[in-house]
Amino acid sequence: MPAAVSAAVGAALRGVFAAILLVRRPRPIHAHGVVLEGMLVPSPRVSSSGIAWFDDAAAPIRVVARLSRSVGLPAALPDVWGLAVRGDAEGHAADLELATTGIGVPGRFALVPRRSPGGAAYTALLPSRGDAGPLLLAALADRATPLPSRLADLRAALADAPWRLRVCVARPVGRWHPVGELVLSAAADQDDRALRFDAVENAPPGIGAYGWVRRIRQPSYRRARRT
Repeated sequence: MPAAVSAAVGAALRGVFAAILLVRRPRPIHAHGVVLEGMLVPSPRVSSSGIAWFDDAAAPIRVVARLSRSVGLPAALPDVWGLAVRGDAEGHAADLELATTGIGVPGRFALVPRRSPGGAAYTALLPSRGDAGPLLLAALADRATPLPSRLADLRAALADAPWRLRVCVARPVGRWHPVGELVLSAAADQDDRALRFDAVENAPPGIGAYGWVRRIRQPSYRRARRT
């Protein structure tokens, strides 16, 4: 994508976030969510995934996560759900940020509102620079595990039983390949005021951001963080 185009998109998104912040602080979107904790369990593989964080993991990675509705519409209405995950990478935060999308092409590049977070596909929407070229990340929720849409009910449900999601990678228009599993439960401490994720600045090892992705994402992120 030409630099001028991606910069213009980034400036437009920054303006949208600034307008929302006039009426909603400190988070313009994903204002309320459920804090989760658990493990990212890499899958044994005979070939590289193209992401060092998965390929070099000798043991499951402890994670904290946040599941939230982006707009904050009433629970009876569909909304875009966001799933942000943070693990450790040699003493540094390693973040993934995913949202409900389609799973095929071109659906994996489009946000999809859903009433419930259960059975959904969560993808990074924009490609990352992997060790072997551009990659997309996804977490695919088990369709056999229904979840409520109200956050209070969701928190209670995830306190009773863990939520399992298959972590996959794919070329932008290729097939998904499993690289691990997320096993998440509701955290005892639900205070998320200091919990902020940034998959660009806190990219896991083996994942980098393309320049055009930075120009689109980061202006609005920086504007939101100023609150």
